[in-house]
Amino acid sequence: VQFSGGVGSWAAGKMVAERYGTADLVLLFADVNDEHPDLYRFLADASANIGAPVTRISDGRTPMEVMTDESFIGNSRKDPCSKILKRKLLDKWCKDNCDVADTTRYIGIDWTEVNRLTTFRKRIAPWRVEGPLCEPPYMSKQDAFAWLAREGVTVPRLYELGFSHNNCGGACIKGGQGAWANVLEHFPERYARWEQWEADMRLKVGNHTILRDRSKKRSGPLTLKDFRIRVEGNAPIDRSEQGGCGCAL
Repeated sequence: VQFSGGVGSWAAGKMVAERYGTADLVLLFADVNDEHPDLYRFLADASANIGAPVTRISDGRTPMEVMTDESFIGNSRKDPCSKILKRKLLDKWCKDNCDVADTTRYIGIDWTEVNRLTTFRKRIAPWRVEGPLCEPPYMSKQDAFAWLAREGVTVPRLYELGFSHNNCGGACIKGGQGAWANVLEHFPERYARWEQWEADMRLKVGNHTILRDRSKKRSGPLTLKDFRIRVEGNAPIDRSEQGGCGCAL
C-alpha cells in the first residue's frame, strides 16, 4: 500500500488488511523530509490500527532541495520533487523488493478520482494495481474520515486546518491559490521560507512561479510575494483553487 499519510491511504491499507491479513502487507511511505510533525504521529497511529509497520524510504532531500538541484520551480503541471522523491523512489523499491507476478500495489484514491487509477495503471504496467475505495460500495473521503473516527484514530492536523491533503506540511507546489492562502494563514514561517526560495530561484531560472495569476484574460506568473501582498490587502483571490498533490501517482 502506497502509504502517504492521507486518510485515503489509511482506508486502503485497512481494507487490504481486513481482506487478506497483514502477513505480506507493506505500508510503504516515501518521506520528503519536510512534513508537518503530526503526519508522523498519524502514520504511527494508523499503522498500529491496521496492524502492520510502516516501511519508510527516502532520497534524503526535501522538495525544495530537489528543485534547487534541478534548477526548476515546480508548479501544478510539472513536479520534479514528487517525481524524484515519490514516484521514482516507490517504483524502485518495488522493483528491488517485490516480484511483479506476485504483488499488488494499492493506492488510496476514491471513486471521484477513478481516472487517476487508470493513469497509474498505465504508468507502472505490468504491475497489478488496485484502488479499494474505487470499488463498491465506493467509499468517499468523507466516508473514510467517518470510519477513521469510529476506529478512534485522530484525524491529521492538516485536514483539520482545511487542507485537502496531508503532505509536505501543506505547502505543495501543485496547490492553488486557496491552498497557499491556507499555508500563509496557518504556517507563515513556512510560507516565508518558500517565498524567499522562489525569489532566489527566479534570479536563476527567470520569470517562473509556483502560482498563476488567473484574474486577467490570459493567466501569467504570480509570485508568492505578490500573492501574500494580495492576501494581506484583502484583495480578491481564488480560495476555491486548492489543487491537489497526487504526487505518488
